[in-house]
Amino acid sequence: MSEEEQPKAQTEDNVKIFRPQKIYLKDASFESPNSPELFTKKWAPKIGVEIDNSVSMLEDDIYEVTIAVTATVSVEDKTAFLAEVHQAGIFVLKGHEPDDLEQLQQVFCLRTLYPYACAALSDLVTKGGFPQLLLVPMNFAAVYAKKLQQAADQNEAAEE
Repeated sequence: MSEEEQPKAQTEDNVKIFRPQKIYLKDASFESPNSPELFTKKWAPKIGVEIDNSVSMLEDDIYEVTIAVTATVSVEDKTAFLAEVHQAGIFVLKGHEPDDLEQLQQVFCLRTLYPYACAALSDLVTKGGFPQLLLVPMNFAAVYAKKLQQAADQNEAAEE
């Protein structure tokens, strides 16, 4: 068999890799500024949740992705608690085009980290003496698609 007829050996250079290396709690905080008096009130909470994320390159093809989840809960217009966690992970993302890389970071990495962040947040809240806080699942693919659409709309508006 000639060289041309032989199948090319798959080298690590042409393989697409998505591999979580480490998942860890980077930061956590809990404040209950109006306790203990709120423990005597009827529990009818107003819940606000904010989610943010960041990505930093540690070295070639290795990234730290962090999701920050902040929950602010109030009862009768008084803050019951403010809880925040920064759940992070180190991911090997190799062999991906830039657009694919961003999608991996904004969808698949966040999808991996989110359950850990929710569990850590719920644990903080429970240890603070409040009922368990269960957050709804997130569709990070839809969030990413919306972000891309908004960017495209802004580019269109800027060109007009």
